[in-house]
Amino acid sequence: MMMGGKNAIVRLLSAVALAGALSVAAGTVTTAMAASTVEVVVNSTVITSGDVAKRVAFLKLQRQSGGAAEAKQQLVDEVLKRAEIARVQQSVSTDEVDAAFARFAAGNKLSPEQLGKILDQAGVGVDHFKQYIAVQMSWPRVVNFRYGSASRLSGGDLVKRMMQGGGNKPVTTEYFLQQVIFVIPESKRGAITAKRQAEANASRSQFPGCDTSKAFAANYRDVSIRSLGRILAQQLPEDWKPLVEKAGDGMTTGTRVTEKGVEYLAICKKRQVNDDAAAEIVFRAEDLGKKKSEGEDPNSAKYLEELRSKAQIVNK
Repeated sequence: MMMGGKNAIVRLLSAVALAGALSVAAGTVTTAMAASTVEVVVNSTVITSGDVAKRVAFLKLQRQSGGAAEAKQQLVDEVLKRAEIARVQQSVSTDEVDAAFARFAAGNKLSPEQLGKILDQAGVGVDHFKQYIAVQMSWPRVVNFRYGSASRLSGGDLVKRMMQGGGNKPVTTEYFLQQVIFVIPESKRGAITAKRQAEANASRSQFPGCDTSKAFAANYRDVSIRSLGRILAQQLPEDWKPLVEKAGDGMTTGTRVTEKGVEYLAICKKRQVNDDAAAEIVFRAEDLGKKKSEGEDPNSAKYLEELRSKAQIVNK
């Protein structure tokens, strides 16, 4: 399911300690090497000393150690990931990256422009940071694309898991949702965002329900309605989950600014379910939660090691 804020960049960048380091970075100017030299060649992609210098500066913002050696290793891994992301066509869009950048800036009480200046002053640069964001957001899609079907539970596994829980199927909440988007063209982003958000917030009290939502949208300029169908609680994107859970049946969520514009969700129908499909999703969500608590998804590390073993990596 694609909803504007599906990729929660604050979670993805939880290791980045910018919130505490921004004021320090603002007073520290680090410049990359003026004359870049080739440091590593990964297949046909060149990593320069300038790239390494930017990643070293980024590591400092994250308060991580390792210096140039760690920077090179990260950049090699990202080159491999980026090539695989392109090969299987699972990349996030430029709009999604820009929106994530804006959310990260807002989370640090900065405008995107202010964050950009600080990154430039720190020797990291906006482009380097956005490239990092793009890989961080896209790589989980690639791993899921590769291994997602393999993690499905068989009928026997479902029965076994249910027996472990006393023989009962787990109960979860089923939602039928519609997405209401007050569209903001890229060329006007920032200039009219506050106005569009005010319009979206005001419209929520007038929302007539999902059956007549398209007629409702026709009363507004550049408003899109999209049916999202059946979604279980475990499938809700993290950015939307607390808003959906707070809203009652037949109501709308609060608004969020996304790469598309200003959005909110309408709760068309909400009920408790415990069918086989729901049980599998609940169990898979539990397994994913265990993986997260234990660290990086082992499939991610296995996938990257496979790419590394097939790659031609030449250190200069």
